[in-house]
Amino acid sequence: MAGILLSHTEKVYITHGVKNEYRSDGRSNIDYRPMELETDVVSHASGSARLRLANTDILVGVKTEIDVPKPDKPGLGKIEFFVDCSANATPEFEGRGGEQLANSISNIMLRAYQSAQAFNLKQLCIFEGKQCWKLYIDILVTLCRIGEKCVVDPTAEEESCSLVSLIVGVTGNPKYYNDYEDEEELPAFEAKCSVISMHGPGSVSPQNLRDAINQGIIAAVCLDEALGKTLFRERRDTEQFKRHSYGFLK
Repeated sequence: MAGILLSHTEKVYITHGVKNEYRSDGRSNIDYRPMELETDVVSHASGSARLRLANTDILVGVKTEIDVPKPDKPGLGKIEFFVDCSANATPEFEGRGGEQLANSISNIMLRAYQSAQAFNLKQLCIFEGKQCWKLYIDILVTLCRIGEKCVVDPTAEEESCSLVSLIVGVTGNPKYYNDYEDEEELPAFEAKCSVISMHGPGSVSPQNLRDAINQGIIAAVCLDEALGKTLFRERRDTEQFKRHSYGFLK
């Protein structure tokens, strides 16, 4: 990370701490820092959310339009991702740096959501071969390897000790994101990896890769459950009481 200068002793301290499942800020290797999630923050979008995690601020907006299905996929809808890395966030996002990162994230998201287990595009079909919904998702997930261990949500200091980052996409539990009147209608759920991507000059052995993927799935399931329960509770409260909008773009 630019601007982070650590001595060899500091890097050894961080690396040994990660090895023993104890990070410098007290978290375990699969713990995230406290985060804030706000929904329905953009009035002109079909759906939106804002996530704040430490110094990271992400705004996601979803817009919809009716389109024509692809000839080879007449029963599926469409989904597109556009990522913008603000140059105001860090000097690393200036010029080509931000553009390359944005394209990389967009491609990873597109690959992740091509899996029907991550998102079933059949839900977006209106009239097979004729009409479908097209989702435009505007945005603005990672494991860092430190030594022989991996951590989620790395700090800037931890990233400076890492030679390779592993991005693991994990399918979410449908019971949190679908409206089922009867719980027996819920399909059997098992979290699965939907996409993997590595960045950085380092390498990962096959065993470390398997361990990292399993660790990513465990962390993602815990996060998915916490967010899912929060969103479910919000939907329930919204149905019972008229909530006043106060989002940061309203």
